[in-house]
Amino acid sequence: MFITIEGIDGTGKTTQASNIVEFFCELVGPEKVLWTREPGDWTKGSLIRELLLHSELKHLHSELYLFLIDRCEHVSGVIMPALQKGKIVICERYTDSTLAYQVWGRGLSLQKVEALFAWSGFPVPDKTIWLDMDVREALSRVLSRGDQDRIESDGLEFLSRVRKGYIDLQGREPERIKRINAEGTIGDVKGRVQREMEPLLNGIR
Repeated sequence: MFITIEGIDGTGKTTQASNIVEFFCELVGPEKVLWTREPGDWTKGSLIRELLLHSELKHLHSELYLFLIDRCEHVSGVIMPALQKGKIVICERYTDSTLAYQVWGRGLSLQKVEALFAWSGFPVPDKTIWLDMDVREALSRVLSRGDQDRIESDGLEFLSRVRKGYIDLQGREPERIKRINAEGTIGDVKGRVQREMEPLLNGIR
């Protein structure tokens, strides 16, 4: 099973990914669960992550291509081997992030980016948890953390476009992409996520 966690910066993806991992570890054992993230969670991925988050990129397509390189290696070296072994893979950010940030955020062609995904053979998640909240609140959380990376520093207008991307993507695939209100306490959000995960948990009990 392949589950992805999505949302604009500041919505608590890592915290809720940890809770989802905990759900599955209790059910099937930690040896059967893989928790990973994009960008950079493969052998040489830190090099591309550094370029993406802290380098000044000149060409409009450079960011997209770096994300695609990262995903090609991540899928072939981490995600697919785990799925082929029957593991449950939980991944923070995946193709929906690329679409929301590159197409709605940066203005690239949806058709061309999706064609690159298909050509690259990226597996489609079984379920995507989209953590959604007011953009101003999310940006406030990002700013409270201190140092911002290059993408986080793009500001309110950019994140608003990205959120619109997630809204549209969820509208296209409502069965796969499930919107979770990410506002409130960590416990509140955990409960909402857990209720959404219950059908998947029941399927493998």
